[in-house]
Amino acid sequence: MGLFNFLTHEIAIDLGTANTLIVNEDQVVVDEPSIVAIDRISNEVIAVGNKAMQMHEKTHENIKTIRPLKDGVIADFNAAERMIRGMIKMIYQGKKYVFQPSYKMVICIPSGITEVEKRAVVDSAEQANGKEVKLIHEPMAAAIGIGIDVEAPVGNMIIDIGGGTTEIAVIALSGIVCDQSIRVAGDEFTNDIVDYMRRQHNMLIGERTAEKIKINIGAALTDLDHPPDDFAVNGRDLMTGIPKQIIVSYSEIAHAIDKSISKIEEAILKALETTPPELAADIYKTGLYLTGGGALLRGLDKRISQKTKLPVHVADDPLRAVVRGTGIALKNMNRFTFLMS
Repeated sequence: MGLFNFLTHEIAIDLGTANTLIVNEDQVVVDEPSIVAIDRISNEVIAVGNKAMQMHEKTHENIKTIRPLKDGVIADFNAAERMIRGMIKMIYQGKKYVFQPSYKMVICIPSGITEVEKRAVVDSAEQANGKEVKLIHEPMAAAIGIGIDVEAPVGNMIIDIGGGTTEIAVIALSGIVCDQSIRVAGDEFTNDIVDYMRRQHNMLIGERTAEKIKINIGAALTDLDHPPDDFAVNGRDLMTGIPKQIIVSYSEIAHAIDKSISKIEEAILKALETTPPELAADIYKTGLYLTGGGALLRGLDKRISQKTKLPVHVADDPLRAVVRGTGIALKNMNRFTFLMS
């Protein structure tokens, strides 16, 4: 134990395109949208997370909102670093420190990330006072988070549908045997809904409204056993320019996002094709595991099951599976050999 070890805090971060979650002392202490609001004149950060999200698409010219991550990777380095700093500050609200603590961090990244993108994540974390930064692939973190023994000689397939990327990986013996990482996920569904409303109903809606539609009536099948109620959508009429309201059903949204879901299905089949036969035999028994926000889409498990003829399990609390796994990896840093620096 070094003299200043109490100044090093351990945190696990799920740096997502849509949401960033932070685990500290086995608790999820931060769960906020990945967005930051900046004053264009003074270049100061006005808000981070939920507060910034409330401003998104409602700002005047002196304020800009930035989503620093796109497709699971950092698109705006400076904004990402400031967002991470702001989120870390949220952990210690109300606590005062004489010295600024440094951090031992484990951050999860998409499995299809390039070396340059990896470097950007590490640099952003180091700029935000990260003393020791380790990286873990999202499907591996998700597998640990849902309680799978990743060190066992058994194949398990994880499908993690996040905001920017869908990660599909077969995991065995502490490693990823084969994987597919595609940039079709929650954000793509949101854009599909915006396009559909414009084409089908001559109505212009914002990203936030599309997100609400997706959460309230988003579905992967046009015929559900327990359908959600129709949803009232407010937007601007493209013909008259006047605000109006229309009622939308879940089956319309299923049509709108059908093509994007088909791309995810293709990626799953491709990953299954490249799986070694012994692991494929394991997957036949264990089935597929769905995690991430996309796993909450109504009927998605049933649709994937129909396509693959395999059982599909949706994780408990799929939104937090990745950050839970990252938190476990943080505690077992010395044991897990798959953590990258």
